[in-house]
Amino acid sequence: MLLIHPPIAKACEPPAGLALLAGVLRAHGQSCQVIDCNLEAQEHLIQAPAVSDDTWTRRAKKHASSNLETIRQPALYHTFSRYQRCVADLNRALNQSSQQAAMTLSNYTDSSFSCVRSDDLLAAVEHPEQSPFHDYFMNRLPQALEENAPQFIGISLNFMSQAVPTFAMIGLLKKIAPQVTIIVGGGLMTSWMRHPNWQNPFKSCIDHCVDGPGEAALLKLLGVHPQQNLTAPPDYSVLPLEHYWSPSPILPLATSRGCYWNRCTFCPERAEQNPYHPLTVSTIVEQLHHLCSEWQPGLVHLLDNAISPALINALMAQPLPAPWYGFARISKQLADPDYCRALRQSGCIMIKLGVESGDNQVLESMDKGVTVELTERVLNSLKLAGIATYVYLLFGTPTENLDAAEATRQFICRNHEAIGFLNLAIFNLPTNSPDAQRLDLRPFYQGDLSLYSDFDHPKGWNRGEVRRFIDKRIKKEPLIAEILRRDPPQFTSNHAAFFV
Repeated sequence: MLLIHPPIAKACEPPAGLALLAGVLRAHGQSCQVIDCNLEAQEHLIQAPAVSDDTWTRRAKKHASSNLETIRQPALYHTFSRYQRCVADLNRALNQSSQQAAMTLSNYTDSSFSCVRSDDLLAAVEHPEQSPFHDYFMNRLPQALEENAPQFIGISLNFMSQAVPTFAMIGLLKKIAPQVTIIVGGGLMTSWMRHPNWQNPFKSCIDHCVDGPGEAALLKLLGVHPQQNLTAPPDYSVLPLEHYWSPSPILPLATSRGCYWNRCTFCPERAEQNPYHPLTVSTIVEQLHHLCSEWQPGLVHLLDNAISPALINALMAQPLPAPWYGFARISKQLADPDYCRALRQSGCIMIKLGVESGDNQVLESMDKGVTVELTERVLNSLKLAGIATYVYLLFGTPTENLDAAEATRQFICRNHEAIGFLNLAIFNLPTNSPDAQRLDLRPFYQGDLSLYSDFDHPKGWNRGEVRRFIDKRIKKEPLIAEILRRDPPQFTSNHAAFFV
């Protein structure tokens, strides 16, 4: 079995899903290899010839190799302006490697192929030579096939930014190794398959599409019966942990699937009806301590949609030897300064918070289960304890209007000293969400694979008005602009903890 992580995604930490699959397969006596094509392909293009000849591009290409080394050095993260320059130059070197595709260190769009149209993705299969990654694929994939002689190739497709490169890679694999069975799973494939209109347009190029967790599906294809109650830890030995673009290794780990709250009306998890499946707390703590001892990470990234209160309490009782961060729900416990101080002592360096709105009526309509007042107490308690916050806000939801958005702006200003980092987003309506049944919809992205719809806002608060409000009233507010300037470019929350 050969497992592949395709471009483009942030190359600052190893793909946790493939590490988990490798751990499960090996625990069942199955050999497997993993290639992080995302990391390798980006480094290949960053150092490839440029398609333009301006001063910035020449400088970025000239220093590409040294910048790739520098972004792994702790000293870079001591000076934010130097970090910004390094990331900007790497991004420029990548972007100026193709005229067809608009590439950044965190995204990919293609002028010829849309990631939400199945016909375009099938065209990418037929014409892999048009991919900016074609030269890399032509060198790397035959080498991997010769070294490993796999019967199966599993590709983890998680983000829209990976879709077109993934199908170009499949096209090349079909040409050079038609006998190999192609399996595609991951978060994006799961979302496509759980859409009510899914009819699998990829039968001609993908042998097996996997919905949800891939461990049991891969074992079944290999003819292996899964061991009952097996909780194999991820195997990071299959990945170049020291080579990712961070000052020290980041160890990502998902301790659950789904969300224990699972009531927020806007959330894709609820729209896709993903059940909540946590590992036992004792298993998680044991795995985390074992992995930290084995790999000595500089940072642990807990990938859960929301870390459970039980796990937080367990980590406070048995602190990790490395700092950690992840998403947590606003709660009364986090409003307690003593609790937050104990949380900081456990190694928690940053908490990501889905605050969404500074208006109580909007929060109630979302079924967030929190209030603005509780949120402010949580922010202040975390600040006092020395835990950074990465706050997510969502504008343009169906019950928001201009007054509610203004309340959110005032909320940010009141709490600016307690907000470490800030993510501002415009609401995208999942096509199969409960709200979609009550609203007048119109296409958001033109394509049969689109997961979101635009809608006529019941309060007239449409995307254009929302975007103008964010640009003029939010981003230009000095107290808020100061927070936004702290956000690490491209890598955002994945690197934020290195600046606290």
